[in-house]
Amino acid sequence: MLNTIAPFFMIMSSLFLALGQPLPKVLPADREDIASRQLKLEAAAAFQRHQLPQTSEGWSAWRQELRDRIARETGLQEDHALPLDIKETGRTQQQGYSIRNISFQTRPGVYATANLYMPDGPGPFPAVINMHGHWPGGRMGDMVQATAQELASHGYICLNIDAWGAGERTTTPGVAEYHGANLGASLMNAGTTLMGMQLTDNIRGVDLLCSLPQTDKKRIGATGASGGGNQTMWLTAMDERIKAAMPVVSVGTFEAYILNSNCVCELLPSGLTFTEEAGILAMAAPRALKICSAEKDASKSFFPSEMLRSYRAAMPLFQQLKAGNKLQYQLFDTTHGYWPEMRSALLGWFDLHLKGTGNGAAVPLPATTLLPARQLLTFPTLQRDSNVLSTAAWCRQAGSEWRASLLAHERLDTKEKKAALKSILKAEQPLQLKKIYPFTPEQGWDRLALETTDGEMLPLLHRKPRKRENGYVILTHSGGKDSIPTDRVDELLAQGYGVVLADLWGTGEQSSETANKTDGSLPRFHTLARSALWLGHTIQGKWVNDLRLLAGFLRSHYGVKRVTLEGYRETGMAGLFLAAIDNGISKVVLHNSPISYQFAGRTGVDYFNMAIHVPGFLPWGDVSLVAGLTGREVELIAPVDMSGNPIAGLPLKFYRDEFQEMRKRCRQRGQLIVRTGNTNDIP
Repeated sequence: MLNTIAPFFMIMSSLFLALGQPLPKVLPADREDIASRQLKLEAAAAFQRHQLPQTSEGWSAWRQELRDRIARETGLQEDHALPLDIKETGRTQQQGYSIRNISFQTRPGVYATANLYMPDGPGPFPAVINMHGHWPGGRMGDMVQATAQELASHGYICLNIDAWGAGERTTTPGVAEYHGANLGASLMNAGTTLMGMQLTDNIRGVDLLCSLPQTDKKRIGATGASGGGNQTMWLTAMDERIKAAMPVVSVGTFEAYILNSNCVCELLPSGLTFTEEAGILAMAAPRALKICSAEKDASKSFFPSEMLRSYRAAMPLFQQLKAGNKLQYQLFDTTHGYWPEMRSALLGWFDLHLKGTGNGAAVPLPATTLLPARQLLTFPTLQRDSNVLSTAAWCRQAGSEWRASLLAHERLDTKEKKAALKSILKAEQPLQLKKIYPFTPEQGWDRLALETTDGEMLPLLHRKPRKRENGYVILTHSGGKDSIPTDRVDELLAQGYGVVLADLWGTGEQSSETANKTDGSLPRFHTLARSALWLGHTIQGKWVNDLRLLAGFLRSHYGVKRVTLEGYRETGMAGLFLAAIDNGISKVVLHNSPISYQFAGRTGVDYFNMAIHVPGFLPWGDVSLVAGLTGREVELIAPVDMSGNPIAGLPLKFYRDEFQEMRKRCRQRGQLIVRTGNTNDIP
């Protein structure tokens, strides 16, 4: 009787799949948002854990250690001896000052576009670097331009730089674009961060101000609002030449960044593992720092209540250094922006701390007349110099350099490379299985949930193999198990494989409603990926740990030896990563996954969601090296580049040769199979 019932259930379940019957759920519909809860609890614990030193001696050592760590994590480059090579392309004379349209060198061969506002006369003048946020027009936006004009009219030299990837530094000259999301996150794959690129630019901006004979080098200030305020905070922390600063509508807590809306330009990878925002504010001590917040700010990250938590935590350190009066805050009855009353407060603050006049109270603003953006362009014909690199151009250049470095190594230390891969994935600590929850089978599927030691509930749909020697295929998709093609499931079942459909962390039944709402129109996993990175995780690493636990569960619980990992797009990479660091995986199949992490092009940059990114991956190696480390059969089905373009013909032959070469250099067995859907598939 049992022999007739089992095939009956298999036939019926296949019929359900063929008819498009939705897969059964494992977790309740009103389930808790566990991913969100995990991240928020971690962030709350980090806020309480990161306390500032209580003595000036302890502070000095702590500050240097923190500075070094920030430089490493952001990819900051400092080279004060690099020629600035300032090039002026236009000048506008205003009442009492001139505006110069310039470019200057920030990294070797990389130039920024900017406006330099110069008061008339020989000086010396105090100087200010004025950084913009996500405003229309970049450095030429109304609020940014107004701030610069008011400072120049009041006797300050002012430098407005286009933030990396904004203004005249976008992919296509004259076409605005958002510098964050997948575009800005691509910098992480190439070994740096958007924050690090901005920090490098801004420190070079201070170099520029110090190079001017009209500048009083001992009186330099920094300001900006929103993203520009964020840059102000980081620049002030990292560059002691800044003597007074005023970040506007940008200070909160890093804890508040988690699961709320922020740009990747405000992301310090692993930041919450070693500091909170109070620590960054305290790095300014004993210099002058005034924080301005808007009482009607819509961003939870910058609520005054969050700002006050950081202010109160930083104040004891200022007081310890006898500079309690140097740290102040002011609340304004405004929305998010750099409004006139805030700019009036700026002049009073800088007059006190950079000029030594007044008492710090607000100063009336001088009259200004904004100029049309075209008059401020460094390249008014939109024919910019080739050394003004966009994010896309820089990523391609950096990726090519890392690729050349990888291919130059004839032999590789596989043990070292595997350990380094675990480190960049943040997958050094495997998950442990806490408890198994079996539920009533539905549609022929066993329904299970695996509770892990970090509180995750990993939902599975399970079918045992008809042919035990086939073992299991674990199927995953970043859209959840409902996104896995039913015909592929049917095919595997018909061949006698055991099949497990799994929702990895943040996907399917484990998805975060909070994060999805926060993402809005941004690419999927924007909020989860950014939040996880703050806390020292990568989504790829979390998925690797899920798959490692699941593969171990199948081997121990069902006694199988053969486990195949099969994933689509982003989860395909997680399977490949696991096979490279875990000898227990028999085979990896990747559908529409990247054949290389080399930046492909601006068009299609959102083909993959933001779970794909792994900070420092290209400095480590590339997909070919990961495959070479597995020593297993790796099957690439319809591989693509990082912009989703199919790989075929000569490019495919090129990559195939590279994959084979990497396997030889790793001294590993294995096989690469590539299926493009064409008759010329390469085995």
